[in-house]
Amino acid sequence: MILDKTGPVTEGKPSVTDLYWLDEQGREFESALFLSSVFYSLEKLSEHPLAQAVVSHFDRTTALPVEHFESITSRGVKGQVGDTVYWAGNRQLLEENGVRISEQLQNWADFFSAEAKTVIWFADQNQALAVAAVTDRIKENSLAAVRKLKAAGIEVWMLTGDHAAAAAETARQAGIEQVRAGMLPQQKAEWVKQWQAQGRTVAMVGDGINDSAALAQADLSIAMRKGSDIAMDVAQVTIISSNLSKIPEAIRLSQLTVRTVRQNLFWAFIYNLIGIPIAAGVLYPVNGFLLDPMVAGAAMALSSLSVVANSLRLKRRNLSTKTKSNNLFHLNVMKKEYRIEGMNCNHCRLSVEKALNGLEGVSASVTLVPPAATIVFTDQPLPLDILQKALSQAGDFIIHPK
Repeated sequence: MILDKTGPVTEGKPSVTDLYWLDEQGREFESALFLSSVFYSLEKLSEHPLAQAVVSHFDRTTALPVEHFESITSRGVKGQVGDTVYWAGNRQLLEENGVRISEQLQNWADFFSAEAKTVIWFADQNQALAVAAVTDRIKENSLAAVRKLKAAGIEVWMLTGDHAAAAAETARQAGIEQVRAGMLPQQKAEWVKQWQAQGRTVAMVGDGINDSAALAQADLSIAMRKGSDIAMDVAQVTIISSNLSKIPEAIRLSQLTVRTVRQNLFWAFIYNLIGIPIAAGVLYPVNGFLLDPMVAGAAMALSSLSVVANSLRLKRRNLSTKTKSNNLFHLNVMKKEYRIEGMNCNHCRLSVEKALNGLEGVSASVTLVPPAATIVFTDQPLPLDILQKALSQAGDFIIHPK
């Protein structure tokens, strides 16, 4: 099973955490305000979730008219404001168009990448003007869902167009070992073809336009309800709640459905194999027995009722528990909140988050304001002393239950 990162694994609601502008001497306030409006106007025309993070960051900024707007797949966007062409997207977009990147902005971009944040560049036709850092938290149920898929014997991969550092961190938090970053839409589709050529059955989970080619190629295509319309049109299955844990349940439901169909066919075959000859009088030469037509009709009706009743048993099935015919494990997922002392900067927050996520069966998200940690335990909650020991190894941090 191949998972896209943004949407299926993460919340799909990225936010800008840092924004650094090129420090040019003599730049006036009006100029900086104008460039912010250009950045906002370009990203407002894009449908990518990362672009929407920039739009939310520049809330209430005045939009400017953009001419010759163009969305460049897996790169970013391009548009002209006035007489100047502007770009917003990844570093590859700037390099392909000969845009100069200063050492100052590159250092900030490297710093943001080291924190596993996605970097968005903003530039004019000559040089890079700003760099923004965007993060997207993983869903609380992603870790439990991935573990259920693995317990069912399904090999899980994550393919994303994001850069390697952000992809690796998201995959680590979600418990995914196999990850490929910087993937173009056609590369995702080719990856699916390669697995199919090896005789593997491949499922693709995505929610964006960039995933549509891979969804169309996969043996089983699954889209999230909050994704793009084209992804849902291409997909064979749509998860209405956008909850990744519903995918193991959908697989379990399909197994139970196929088994129920086989049961119905078996008993219908046996019933007709016995009942039809008797109704036709096969026993009459032997013992003179003839089946009354009314009794035969009632028996046929009871046969249909038994098939319907057997099918309705699916409504009472617990799709999360383990049965003899299924190897999906039931995971008791529990979420708890804690207060953290000793965090003074974003570096401290990252250290705390990394220390907690290093524990087995823990998926943690940490905020600086307020200084708190939300931890999802996929089995039993870990004792407070174990959590404190992990934090003590990362720094002078103290954890308290809320």
